[in-house]
Amino acid sequence: MAVNSKKIAVYVLVVFALYVIITDPETAAGYVQIGFEGISNAAQGVGDFMTWIANGA
Repeated sequence: MAVNSKKIAVYVLVVFALYVIITDPETAAGYVQIGFEGISNAAQGVGDFMTWIANGA
């Protein structure tokens, strides 16, 4: 049962993403940019933390 609900959730997410991309590409591009900025900020934070640890905390 859990596998089926997971598949349904993935399908709904994919359909929603395609709907947003097709109906409003500019908004979809904005969402992608926000996502990549978040990933970049998270990676930079991890790097800063590791540098802090390597320098003796």
